Amino acid sequence: MAGVAATTTAVAAAAAIVTMASLRRSCSFCLSAAMIFLLFLISTKLTTTSALNDAVLSVKYKFAGREHSLTTLKAHDDIRQLRILTGVDLPLGGSGRPDTVGLYYAKIGIGTPPKDYYVQVDTGSDIMWVNCIQCKDCPTRSSLGIDLTLYDIKDSSTGKLVPCDGEFCLEVNGGLLSGCTANVTCPYLQIYGDGSSTAGYFVTDVVQYDRVSGDLETTSSNESIIFGCGATQSGDLSSSGEGALDGILGFGKSNSSVISQLASSGRVKKMFAHCLDGKNGGGIFAIGHVVQPKVNMTPLVPNQPHYNVNMTAIQVGQTFLSLPNDTIEVGDRKGTIIDSGTTLAYLPEMVYEPLVSKIISQQSDLKVHTVRGEYTCFQYSESLDDAFPNVTFYFESSLSLKVHPHEYLFPYEGMWCIGWQNSGMQSRDSKNLTLLGDLVLSNKLVVYDLENQAIGWTEYNCSSNIKVKDEKTGTFPVMQ
Repeated sequence: MAGVAATTTAVAAAAAIVTMASLRRSCSFCLSAAMIFLLFLISTKLTTTSALNDAVLSVKYKFAGREHSLTTLKAHDDIRQLRILTGVDLPLGGSGRPDTVGLYYAKIGIGTPPKDYYVQVDTGSDIMWVNCIQCKDCPTRSSLGIDLTLYDIKDSSTGKLVPCDGEFCLEVNGGLLSGCTANVTCPYLQIYGDGSSTAGYFVTDVVQYDRVSGDLETTSSNESIIFGCGATQSGDLSSSGEGALDGILGFGKSNSSVISQLASSGRVKKMFAHCLDGKNGGGIFAIGHVVQPKVNMTPLVPNQPHYNVNMTAIQVGQTFLSLPNDTIEVGDRKGTIIDSGTTLAYLPEMVYEPLVSKIISQQSDLKVHTVRGEYTCFQYSESLDDAFPNVTFYFESSLSLKVHPHEYLFPYEGMWCIGWQNSGMQSRDSKNLTLLGDLVLSNKLVVYDLENQAIGWTEYNCSSNIKVKDEKTGTFPVMQ
């Protein structure tokens, strides 16, 4: 065997074997001795990860400028929940589903000299990966009006392969892979609940982004990051067109995520924030300690792969709903999942039904229609916020999240449809799941504090300024 292309063949072969052996089953980083044996042997050396002061990513919304179709958004969420519910986040996590799952995406530079890549910014995924030059099944075009680029390690003077006996590979696998010998590259394989898969190998290279250097001023900065080089894709991952992107930028909780790698030097706080403009599209994604505006926090539920919090109450208008404890804990999944990559919001049946009934009862003359067997819709021509109640969620430590009628109601074929979804009508695995997505998170500054295992938010104009502490200088640059 010769060249990295041999790695592609090996990974593709191993992926096919594992896929057939585990049809409709989801696993993360499933690797066999056969795969390791087939991997191309090559000398490699990891580059040192440098420290990050603070960074800012300008994000765009995939559905910006379009009328929200509940059918489209629901189809998006159905696919995304395959990842959330099948546990593919262990140990690497991350759906890596930028073509059908990503809502918000950003442009970053990779390599020396840098090339532009458009990646989904996803708090529900850990690993960062982009499609690579060896991939014959990767998307080549996108409906978003952007140029897709395949990463080629040979084009970058700073790109290096990651060995299977290196610290990163040992950590994500919980030890040495079977069949790993000196100079063997570190592979990855991810299989999803819908039968799609992605496979490749880990590389380390320079990733460029904008860094805040003063009030409203940004300069280019870069860090060395270990990420996956996608060599083969199957299923929906190989499709071009609607919303296809180059890859995913994972900001999940595990040590393999981008935020964890950037914080590993100890000179940057393991904290980040996003403010996503659901009305006009776009927003900001900032790495660092947000000091203004002030945000109240609630603790994360421990030992959960996602950002889960404990909900304590739900208020519709002036009425508090009954919230049985067993409706917010399903099996090993405890608490309410906060996921910016999900479009709508999903509530257990015992919560969904009284919530929707309370909303509809505000207008006695409404003619309610059930669209496609699951969407509650009606016609109404007056002000939504004047006619229907706010819905407020309460969490531990007195944190609340208010959702206005114009946020939870969507236009659909001349009607208004309720964005709350009944998770009791979902598949067996997702039955009675509590998951709050972009429906409630947009137009809010959401802060993730992994240093203290907490998350918080506040209503905010996402075109306004925020202040993030520069841990190196102690100053407070302004981000916009």
